[in-house]
Amino acid sequence: MSESQGSEGTTQRLPVIEKETGPDTLDQSASAADYEPPPPLDGEGGKDGRFWSARRIPAAIMALLLFLVAGFFLYDIASVRADRPAMRWRRELADQLATRPLDDIWVLVGAGVAAVIGLWLLVLATTPGLRAVLPMRRTHPDVRAGLHRDLAALVLRDRAMEVSGVQSVRVRMGRARADVRAVAHFRDLDDVRADLDATLADAIRGLGLSRPPALSVRVRRPGRKG
Repeated sequence: MSESQGSEGTTQRLPVIEKETGPDTLDQSASAADYEPPPPLDGEGGKDGRFWSARRIPAAIMALLLFLVAGFFLYDIASVRADRPAMRWRRELADQLATRPLDDIWVLVGAGVAAVIGLWLLVLATTPGLRAVLPMRRTHPDVRAGLHRDLAALVLRDRAMEVSGVQSVRVRMGRARADVRAVAHFRDLDDVRADLDATLADAIRGLGLSRPPALSVRVRRPGRKG
């Protein structure tokens, strides 16, 4: 049985709990982090080099130029052997080479062009090329596989879109690093980035690349309209 309290009774006010609204909670606009390449799983060691490009277009251009130059010289030599005068361009070229000093501007320009062309040929001969193809781990000694960087970026983008809170993703895949820029319209940015880190690290490992790229993830809020 309860007794009713009269006017003499006192009423106590309950404490009010206020939620902090500092810059670390509501004003957070971006979250970013960089990570080293994910470690390979057991039995996935070993690296393979890049694919070498056939470079058919540079080879065809150089072959055509050499063919034209050799053809002009052979025609002129044949005409001289047939008791005909040498072509005018070869006589003028011989006179210019015999009379012009080495410090002449045109001699220096010609030497510079020849040096640039020679350096370009050396670079083409000593570099593998095919920078857009990422080599994959070789599971069979007679089979080599590669993955195009655009396709690898597409796989990472699709996996990132599966993370809760992600609205849009932009992935830029390089040979050494994958840059991921995501927009999250709900959830805490640090939580979204943590899920992206785990998901993308697993996705990179699943690509089967010979040299897994490092991961750079940045998450931000969508921009205000108007």
